[in-house]
Amino acid sequence: MHTPPRALGTPPALLLGLLGRGIALSRTPALHEHEARHHGLACLYLLLDADVLGYGEDDLGEWLRWLPRCGYRGANVTHPFKRAAVRHLHALHPDARILGSVNTVVFGPDGRAVGHNTDAPAFAAVVERELADEPRGRVLLLGAGGAGVAVARALLLCGTRELFVHDLEPARIADLAARLAPHHPEARIRAAGDPRELRGRLDGLVNATPVGMAGHPGLPVDPALLDGLRWVADIVYFPRETALLSEARRRGCRTLDGSGMAVMQAALAFRLWTGREPDVARMRLRFEELEAEVAGRLSGTDEAPIRGGKMACS
Repeated sequence: MHTPPRALGTPPALLLGLLGRGIALSRTPALHEHEARHHGLACLYLLLDADVLGYGEDDLGEWLRWLPRCGYRGANVTHPFKRAAVRHLHALHPDARILGSVNTVVFGPDGRAVGHNTDAPAFAAVVERELADEPRGRVLLLGAGGAGVAVARALLLCGTRELFVHDLEPARIADLAARLAPHHPEARIRAAGDPRELRGRLDGLVNATPVGMAGHPGLPVDPALLDGLRWVADIVYFPRETALLSEARRRGCRTLDGSGMAVMQAALAFRLWTGREPDVARMRLRFEELEAEVAGRLSGTDEAPIRGGKMACS
């Protein structure tokens, strides 16, 4: 096991970290450091990549105990530790308890660690802003993993009353329904064995699977299902224009990519850690600048260091 880092001398006013695997391209550090500067805060956000530092799920508890001792104000948690982190925290925000996973941890002065999940409120905020005038009563959700459960919670909070869920593992759909149905008795959550049977019966569709992100090309659903939909959303943000969104737009659907959710997640975490109101528009602009850096690096036109990402709930 790799020992967690000791204190870095005098820590900055805001010391943060990201716990996860394969996070070398995360845009989160640059996003938070940039916003903190505009609030007059010295912020250092470190990537605590398990692939680099050699820790695993069994070591997560020790890391979460050591980080506040080293001066950390908080941490983000991503794949594959979001569910495992729950059992190592002193308290959970209600959303984190309902979803059974954590993506944001706030450390108190006494080292007390409180877990939050900003996935659902972030997606809900984007839906309310971008799809305010669209019907959301009947929606198909693709994917019932950790990201899918958060998106399902957001859709139910935003007025979805019939939620159809498709996943290759029926047990995950059952888990999603068991977690959310008691909190949303007004809604019906149903398994969608063959999504094609729902053609013409839906208002919208959300993709919460990895299909469409870099390294997982393709469409997560038969494109014929998109005909007649009012809107289609994808929580993938790298690439922002997935094959699904491109096909949906071609068929006349309104589309929503994953970048808005990613920015809102960061904004909500910044508020939790600092008690200050982030400028979401400014964070969005910084996100787009980072996206341009990623595109330049991948095309070989820019040698500057980059931080990127793939999926808003990853």
